[in-house]
Amino acid sequence: MAEPLIALKAVTKTFGSGQTAFQALKGVDLEIEEGDFVAIMGPSGSGKSTTMNILGCLDVPTSGEFLFKNLHVEQLDRDQRALLRRRYLGFVFQGFNLLARTSALENVELPLLYRGEAKSARHKAALDALDKVGLADWWDHTPAELSGGQQQRVAIARAIVTGPAVLLADEPTGNLDSERSVEIMELLTALNRDSGITVLMVTHEPEMADYARTIVHFRDGLIDRINGEASSSALAGAG
Repeated sequence: MAEPLIALKAVTKTFGSGQTAFQALKGVDLEIEEGDFVAIMGPSGSGKSTTMNILGCLDVPTSGEFLFKNLHVEQLDRDQRALLRRRYLGFVFQGFNLLARTSALENVELPLLYRGEAKSARHKAALDALDKVGLADWWDHTPAELSGGQQQRVAIARAIVTGPAVLLADEPTGNLDSERSVEIMELLTALNRDSGITVLMVTHEPEMADYARTIVHFRDGLIDRINGEASSSALAGAG
């Protein structure tokens, strides 16, 4: 049986120390297969955002193991985690995070600029990415000239322009109306299906989570259930 792309083993995360310490994660075990589409849900303070920050190499566990392609990420230093992010991960945020006075093409080129790619290569890759999200004809428009749904498409193009193995989406439909939300979810589903990108998405909306193949519910710093079945940690807690 193939090893999972991502594995969390007994991961904890504590913020602060002494009497003010808060344990956000209390021993999370999770395996994510390559090519899966995972929705992460749970109430505020349940640990889902902390888990996403760890999966995105933006934070590290207090204890436990985080393996990515069998690499122990928890043992990497800050610079090594940054290289892993740059090579393997793409990010999509609720607020789009586009540069306001910059064209769609230039926004999408940004990760390639950080990589030191030549201008011609950046231009071609960015146009290809915009084409994948249906915005090739809008390459010269600034965010102010685009709708919310179009801005999120540009953000998705920016996230996939480097050819990441994993796309991490934090409430990607949170600022969109229902029609635009469906369009974005259908786009993420197509990228997952056609390009093989593993998608990890945090959402509060059950109808958006239904697009995923795997739904992970967090509660009180632990995984409560996966696809409706209680997790082993939840069962242990109940016992």
